[in-house]
Amino acid sequence: MSSDTAPTVGIDFGTTNTVVAIASADGEATVLRFDAPTGQVTAFRSTLSFQIRQSTGGQPPQRIVEAGPWAIEAWVEDALDTRFIQSFKTFAANAAFTDTVIDNRRYRFEDLLSAFLLRLRAHGGEGMADLPARVIVGRPVTFAGGSPNEQLALSRYETAFARLGFTDIRYAYEPIGAAFFFARTLQADANVLVADFGGGTSDFSVVRFERGPDGLRSTPLARSGVGVAGDAFDYRIIDHLVSPELGKGGEYRTFGKTLPIPQRYYAAFARWDQLALFRASKDMRDLRDLARTALEPDKLDRMIEVLDDNHGYALYRAVADLKMALSSQEEADFSFIAGSIRIEKPVTRARFESWIAPDLAAIEAAVDEAVQRSGLRPDQIDRVFLTGGTSFVPAVRDIFHRRFGADRIETGGEFESIASGLALIGREADLDVWSERLNGDPTAS
Repeated sequence: MSSDTAPTVGIDFGTTNTVVAIASADGEATVLRFDAPTGQVTAFRSTLSFQIRQSTGGQPPQRIVEAGPWAIEAWVEDALDTRFIQSFKTFAANAAFTDTVIDNRRYRFEDLLSAFLLRLRAHGGEGMADLPARVIVGRPVTFAGGSPNEQLALSRYETAFARLGFTDIRYAYEPIGAAFFFARTLQADANVLVADFGGGTSDFSVVRFERGPDGLRSTPLARSGVGVAGDAFDYRIIDHLVSPELGKGGEYRTFGKTLPIPQRYYAAFARWDQLALFRASKDMRDLRDLARTALEPDKLDRMIEVLDDNHGYALYRAVADLKMALSSQEEADFSFIAGSIRIEKPVTRARFESWIAPDLAAIEAAVDEAVQRSGLRPDQIDRVFLTGGTSFVPAVRDIFHRRFGADRIETGGEFESIASGLALIGREADLDVWSERLNGDPTAS
């Protein structure tokens, strides 16, 4: 362990939730709790809200920025005048995303992340009042997106975390953080496969843990990842249940011709990161024009209402509720009610699994890749640790049951394990084995 007596901070900045843990000199990690409007939480929602409040007495308007549960509260109180953004981590490695305009001000990705982190720190109270120099930041094995630029993402992270006041910023793979958390329960040497399911990515690491006179020694063996996770499942639900009720598959008339409504609107609408920006895009203006010539204008009007009246979070809750229900039931009702929009349909688990079949195949391939790279056979994997909200989906668990058997699978700390493990990594004597600085080459294979 490090001889440094200063605490270390581990931050699991996730697509859906962000968790902060602090490891003290005694080797214990404590997860930070936030006194949110609805009660104490450890999973701080990765959301932002921007609100303009008119001042009195000739003073200029105020720009109110909030994050996490407070951003959600701002949206609930005043959806029409609040710009609500979620899943913005998805932009991190996207070179095509340069900035977005909010209230006539341009925000780059690092500006959005800085705004989020500063509000997280403010709501952290005494737990984040006096931050140490060192932070271990979680990073996915594979960033989300079609052609993710890893170095761009890390440089954007670096800028934002430096603004928070950290001077020793290191990055560790998220499943490695989970492995450190899980290793505390091991009673014997073991080859461990850690599967971390986030909102934007699914990441896998194989680690060898061995007990010795100096404690537990760990050796990373392999890793793999894929830009498919919970948000991809959400996309399938919206694409199959919601978008057809909002004009997908419809047609419009122009210059005496009948043409299909472009699918790109619905591809963006069904992704949380794109939905946050749709309202201020050129596509929004085009959509209004299409509604005037659509064969079913009422459907496009409903889509415009979702965007204009900021019903995105209500849609997110409806989708999340369906996924949760189908994790324990063979059939559940989907219910999205907002403004004049009412979409209610029964969905079977089998139907949902048919929608996400391509995503499940991609996850399976990444699991097999991690095991193959480790040089181990599946029967040589002693324990499997599943973490992250998507690990509750039965079809996802079945991937591991079929390969490794139910008796080798462990769960727990689904939303706190990574941050705790990251903080503990910060106490390691040989940090270069487990983490990297910007532009450094990780030594873990």
